[in-house]
Amino acid sequence: MVCHPGPWVDAEIALFQKANPSIKVKKTTQASGTFDNLYALAVKSGNQPDVSMIPQKPNLNIQVDQGWFLPVDKWANSAWRAKFPAGTFHEGSNEFKGKLYSAPFSGTAPWLQLYINNKVFKDAGLVNADGSVFVPKTWDDVTHAAETITKKSGGSTYGLGFGNSAFNLLFWWIHVFVLGAGSPGGAYGIDYRTGKYTFGTDRNYSDFLTLFKEWKTKGYFHPNSISLTDEVARAYFERGKFGMTVGGVWNQPEWTQHNFTDYTLTTLLSPDPTPKGYFPYTPGGTFVAISSKTKHPDESWAWFDWIYSPAAGKRWVALGEDLSIFQQNNDPALVKFKPFGQYVATSKLVLPAPDPTVRNPLTSNVQVQGVKPDFGDLAVGYYTGQISDLQSALTDLQGRMQKAQDDGIKQAQAKGIKVSDSDYVFADWDLTKPYITKPAS
Repeated sequence: MVCHPGPWVDAEIALFQKANPSIKVKKTTQASGTFDNLYALAVKSGNQPDVSMIPQKPNLNIQVDQGWFLPVDKWANSAWRAKFPAGTFHEGSNEFKGKLYSAPFSGTAPWLQLYINNKVFKDAGLVNADGSVFVPKTWDDVTHAAETITKKSGGSTYGLGFGNSAFNLLFWWIHVFVLGAGSPGGAYGIDYRTGKYTFGTDRNYSDFLTLFKEWKTKGYFHPNSISLTDEVARAYFERGKFGMTVGGVWNQPEWTQHNFTDYTLTTLLSPDPTPKGYFPYTPGGTFVAISSKTKHPDESWAWFDWIYSPAAGKRWVALGEDLSIFQQNNDPALVKFKPFGQYVATSKLVLPAPDPTVRNPLTSNVQVQGVKPDFGDLAVGYYTGQISDLQSALTDLQGRMQKAQDDGIKQAQAKGIKVSDSDYVFADWDLTKPYITKPAS
């Protein structure tokens, strides 16, 4: 099996093998940045693992068409499917041509947060009247906190920091700061109200990047942020070299192993105290799949089934890894670790959003090619001063990404697949309310 690192999967393997002594699970961990390419090479050489996490690229439907994975319908009967929330399984997400290949594992909560080092904040006097740590809610709050930390420390501590040398994390900063401003595409996607990319026409993007650059110009960022790795940046944060950073719940187990627990998290930072949008969520999803080349299909299914059991999900939550797809496992009473409890509480900041694959499952055949330079490259270029005309760069990015989207639709249409631009337009979407996508009639 190829999987991510962490105490949960190791514990599950031990429990599974105790319950199934005739089945042995060998885990191989691969770095997320290289996993897609490594898996594709394994497929070409016929050495793919029996069970693995699903590569992000190419689209899963293409992986299925190329015969990478085994349908699980033989085992995943109606009783097995009934354990999952309504709407979990649908064509274009985890089903293709009526066959099921995977299922979601984690529950829904904002996948990015702003982390706050409590000691750094307290040392800077950033506390409320009751002595609790001041938690930023708005862009201005972050600016105030970053300025206070940097100035009061006399230059020994910075307000903000990140690590960007191994892979581009500025996507994360953009995403967590613009969703609440009312830009539902965030750093990655289109605005489904119009079905278009809006990086150059929605001023939230230029406003935030201008502020981001201002934080750097005023010396609020750790000066080595661009050259640090994410791993080193996480270590710097726990040591108090800067007071705020953006990351995900996956940081928590590592910090706990280092005995660093004195931090607070928040998310959906917005220009105003009341957000104009939320983290979008679409039912469905995937996690692991079984190789079509496995010589041990029943044994692979046994491990697949174990992973997706409510009991394994409950242990996942108890270890503070993430929420479970099974809502009964996300009881706050099960959470003993305060920062993870704060993460669980952010689940209210996620709302169902439009899903083109529900309206028209054939949209899963639209393969949109990535563009270079991408949004992360643009953000780095502006941050470092290599890009001076931000608006022109955003407009250019919008045009290139829109062309990639349009080309993907045209290429699918050329193959006789019935998709169109209108599949991506949900003009009645209110960003502050749950949106239930209905299949096309």
